[in-house]
Amino acid sequence: MSLQSGWQSVFAAALFFAGAQAGALKCDKLIDVNSGKIFADQVIVFDKDGIITAVGPASSTQLPADAISLPGRTCLPGLIDVHVHLTGDATDHGYQALGVSIPAEAIKGVKNARITLMAGFTTVRNVGATGYTDVALRDAVAAGDVPGPRMQVSGPMMSITGGHGDDNLLPYEFHHSEEGVADGPWAMRAKVREIIKYGADLIKIAASGGVLSKGDSPGAEQMTLEEMQAIVSEAHKLGRKVAAHAHGTQAIKDAILAGVDSVEHASLIDPEGIALVRSHGTYLVFDIYNDDFILAEGPSHGMLPESIVKERLIGRLQRENFKKAFQGGDKMAFGTDAAVYPHGDNAKQFAKMVEWGMKPIDALRAAAINAADLMGWKDKVGTIAPGHYADIVAVSGNPLEDVKTLEHIGFVMKGGQVVKNAAPQELVARHRACGYRSASIVRTTS
Repeated sequence: MSLQSGWQSVFAAALFFAGAQAGALKCDKLIDVNSGKIFADQVIVFDKDGIITAVGPASSTQLPADAISLPGRTCLPGLIDVHVHLTGDATDHGYQALGVSIPAEAIKGVKNARITLMAGFTTVRNVGATGYTDVALRDAVAAGDVPGPRMQVSGPMMSITGGHGDDNLLPYEFHHSEEGVADGPWAMRAKVREIIKYGADLIKIAASGGVLSKGDSPGAEQMTLEEMQAIVSEAHKLGRKVAAHAHGTQAIKDAILAGVDSVEHASLIDPEGIALVRSHGTYLVFDIYNDDFILAEGPSHGMLPESIVKERLIGRLQRENFKKAFQGGDKMAFGTDAAVYPHGDNAKQFAKMVEWGMKPIDALRAAAINAADLMGWKDKVGTIAPGHYADIVAVSGNPLEDVKTLEHIGFVMKGGQVVKNAAPQELVARHRACGYRSASIVRTTS
């Protein structure tokens, strides 16, 4: 049975029980990300809890008076970004980051959560924050205290002493280390337990050096295989997934062998690593947009001169390896490292993914069903189907023909609640004049 026929088979029954119905949304066109097909004149029905109860053709029902109609627009699932840093800003790089307090990070998180939601990203995975500010933000969003996407959060990134996740900007006399620092397998296990104690949904580790950290090399492995094995064993035992920041070739392979669930950046992955990803079922998360921002805007945003040099050496290689890994059949989820570049520009990465080998539907699947699968939420988000949250966005035009239309999302619904509805004819002008912040109606680790 096709998905469309499956929708139709339950559609009439769902409408019969209209007493439980909270609302309906009529879309001129609807993208089924699983099949890659577009269906015309579709209605999405959702209940009072914001859960989709039926999807089917408009001809099968008389729309309720309060139904939302989106003439001239194409609906698709709310987008998912599995690598963001909502409590950081694109201006908080290098030594400028030393002036940002934990309370300031929390406030920035509130601002950036709203911007990200208005950009059409209704679900995110926050991978690295100071002072468990991302835990507080997740809970505030879930409680309805502040607007933002659904969140999974990692708390502080785990790192070796002096590694990519440590603070290497201060001299010895300050004796300062970041809160995720540990050394040795047993200390790593204890740190996993601590991070989970304070509310993390997943564990983030720095397996290699980084671009925006001081004094290290992106290609150098930092954690040992034994340390990563200890982390993964402890995290999985406690029901948490592990995301590994890894640019370097050997760090990528050891992280996969240790059993991590995703490799972030993966810049210097080689053919052996590509094969390991495929055989182990690991996800790759390539942030291939922000190279443009770092090289063009990095110096004016406080990035260290050595970071710009590192990015020049690694940026294009990452994009070339993205193409090789995709052609090699590796699983990929959409992640951007938001906060390296300004929040709200997440969708600019879609065009880069298409430029470097994907079709638009492949890029969209990475930000929908693949991302949901990586997060363990494929039964909740990433698809417009019964039983899933009514997280829906709409654009003018067809993203499967021009993926850049996703950079101008005019309608956003989260859990059956409309949080943004800009008229199509106003959308482009509004984005140009005001950016995402005004389009609403109602520590970085590269």
